[in-house]
Amino acid sequence: MIPPSFHLCLPTWLADMLPPPERIFATPESRMSLVIEMARCNILRGSGGPFGAAVFDLDSGQLIAPGVNLVTSVNCSVAHAEMVALMLAQKRVNNFSFAAAGLNAELTTSTVPCAMCLGAIPWAGLKQLACGARESDARAVGFDEGDKPPRWPQLLEKRGVRVLRDICRKKAVAVLQEYRRLGGEIYNGKG
Repeated sequence: MIPPSFHLCLPTWLADMLPPPERIFATPESRMSLVIEMARCNILRGSGGPFGAAVFDLDSGQLIAPGVNLVTSVNCSVAHAEMVALMLAQKRVNNFSFAAAGLNAELTTSTVPCAMCLGAIPWAGLKQLACGARESDARAVGFDEGDKPPRWPQLLEKRGVRVLRDICRKKAVAVLQEYRRLGGEIYNGKG
């Protein structure tokens, strides 16, 4: 029997660590610090993989929606932090496109998006993507990031999405390495 619906819920601990709604995240580093801390807590609480993401309104500096990787906890291969953040943010603004909703939105992600998440970025109407760890950092701990065009940042830029990379990279890499040290499941690795 096919389930009639699927509910994706954030871990309860996330509500306790999020800042008050009026908090302003004025810099890429402040936004990335929140996302990295979410990723770190996600692995320490056992609720998913070592990835965090969030959608921010660049004009106001406010958080629209957070996301953490829930692949293993909800048994859903598409429950990546980026996808979770995008889905929740689009529900919050009541539009499938941030641009159509009149928002100057950024997706901040602790590690560069995998092939699946990369594909969702232009369709979401984002204006900016900010990344912490690199693809090579994720691969170094065993994750398979999928096949992406070699010049993906330039392709996003052509579509009007500014790309920032290596924001707080050392801290983001430390979360990936901690996940590996703790014996975290490499759920899409090649062996």
